[in-house]
Amino acid sequence: MSVRALIKAISEKNNPTVIGLDPKLEYIPEEILDSSVKKYGPGFRAAGEAIFEFNKGLIDAVCDIIPCVKPQSAFYEMYGIHGLEALRNTAAYAKKCGMYVILDAKRGDIGSTAEAYSNAYLGKTDIFGKKMSPFYADALTVNPYLGSDGIKPFLNDCNENGKMIFALVKTSNPSSGELQDIETEYNGEKMPLYMRCAMLVKEWANQTRKSGGYRAVGAVAGATYPEQLKEIRDVLPGVFLLVPGYGAQGAKGEDIAGAFDKNGLGAVVNSSRGLICAYKKLGGDYKTAARDAALDMKNDINKFRGCQK
Repeated sequence: MSVRALIKAISEKNNPTVIGLDPKLEYIPEEILDSSVKKYGPGFRAAGEAIFEFNKGLIDAVCDIIPCVKPQSAFYEMYGIHGLEALRNTAAYAKKCGMYVILDAKRGDIGSTAEAYSNAYLGKTDIFGKKMSPFYADALTVNPYLGSDGIKPFLNDCNENGKMIFALVKTSNPSSGELQDIETEYNGEKMPLYMRCAMLVKEWANQTRKSGGYRAVGAVAGATYPEQLKEIRDVLPGVFLLVPGYGAQGAKGEDIAGAFDKNGLGAVVNSSRGLICAYKKLGGDYKTAARDAALDMKNDINKFRGCQK
């Protein structure tokens, strides 16, 4: 089961963190860009090759200390086919290096479209009679706000293929409250919309197998809202949390204490720019800077694991 692999990876490295590989060309060192343009010319292929080279260096630098990698598909899609190839190659390389791969695509639709998304990222596609996996994801982020019929295909693939999903519940962006905090009523009880979504996540999670105390449906809950994060943890005891918002978005280790269970498990914390762009702040080699920033992040978060009140 994918959730068991996630727990094992976190426990072995004593580190509940994720490196978010969200590359833009302006994030990549000039020497990598120049080499790629010299070899392929100034176009999409050069961009894709440079991104993959950058990502390989980052993965090599941190794969022994960080258990998970989370590429965000939008940062690859904007570079066309070669960007998507870089995404696929990045996921494959991360798995080769022993990392757990969370593909951040926030997919959500209904019917056959949802099934196609699930096949692409969690299942297998029938290619002339042969079942093949287009990508190398262990888990996928999904948008649950289309309701249960948009989630069911993903649940099927989680159960059949040992994969995992993380459903958006309370996101880290400043305007999330415009919709997610709207007051609703369920079974006579008033609650914000994100808590109603959390209740649905619990229902969906119960349709998947349990492993290591957790099920194959997780929830995205932002570190920039620590009170709500703790609230979501309390109502979803068997649900793993993916926690964005650390670092560049302003959250610190103490803001994330409420995300963990009493054993210091149950959550993974993402940082993207804070790690992949660390060399711009710290100077020196980008790989060394990313590793130093990753160790600082690990130490900061580990101080507060299992310390929720």
